[in-house]
Amino acid sequence: MTFTLDAEVAAVLQAALEENGPPPAWPAGDVQARRVALDAMLDYFNNQAQPPAQDVEITDHQVTAADGATLLARWYRLPSSDVGAAVLYLHGGGMILGSVPIFDGPVSRYVARTGVPMLSVQYRLAPEHPHPVPVEDAYAGLAWLAGHAAELGIDPGRIAVMGDSAGGGLAAGVAIVSRDRQGPAIAGQLLLYPMLDDRTTAPDPFIAPFAGWSYGDNATGWDALLGAGHENRDVDPAAAPARLKDARSLPPAYIEVGQLDVFRDEALRYALTLSQAGVPVELHMHPGVPHEYDAIAFDADVSLRAQADRSRVLRSL
Repeated sequence: MTFTLDAEVAAVLQAALEENGPPPAWPAGDVQARRVALDAMLDYFNNQAQPPAQDVEITDHQVTAADGATLLARWYRLPSSDVGAAVLYLHGGGMILGSVPIFDGPVSRYVARTGVPMLSVQYRLAPEHPHPVPVEDAYAGLAWLAGHAAELGIDPGRIAVMGDSAGGGLAAGVAIVSRDRQGPAIAGQLLLYPMLDDRTTAPDPFIAPFAGWSYGDNATGWDALLGAGHENRDVDPAAAPARLKDARSLPPAYIEVGQLDVFRDEALRYALTLSQAGVPVELHMHPGVPHEYDAIAFDADVSLRAQADRSRVLRSL
């Protein structure tokens, strides 16, 4: 059995390889090297290859976390839009990197396409801030958004959570936390190639050659968040939603993943876990694409289809 890359995605990756050479392979556990290189790469694809939407108004707020820390919360809106719904957006980065500004481009473009305003929260990163800090920070953002609904002009019953990669895992975790605490109602969860299972560290030989986020990267992220040996311990589902046993009463989910993504199997299994508990699920697995394919090859047909689906779901909130 062999896999092949989507032709349009492959062409972009080949051009990058010819211009920049092969990407470095950092040893597992080297957080700082990944931060330096991957933050720069994400900023290029998110904000330079595609500029942020110019017609979106951005306002910075402060959210107080459970331990009293102050977090940046960036509010994106179209001044002309009055849709009522809103989204808490949680950025990617493997739990160890990324930031709100690095994801200005994608978030602003979602808002520009759909008119749905979004709040992006600067949750604190592992290993300096292990679980439960990141998900608690994300939950603080949800509570702030719901608590300020009137002044923001949104309906507190129409708030969704959304994230990509690690942010997708955090969005799923926030949905679990809010359900269990009887916190703010969540109208939907949009999980884009989500990082859900701390046990995904053994390479799949068919996926490994294509993995933009590698199995070594994944082990580094999960070890930073949960500490060594987490695979053999009980883990809070708010940290690793794939550990969830009871998915009843969680919000409807839109889940999307590439067939050549390290997170493929856990995304498919989570969709099944939700479905078996009676949660409405829309699931897309795109053939021939790796992690973050839509940022890498944003003009590819597969990326345009994915963006159209995401926009449709956001407009339906």
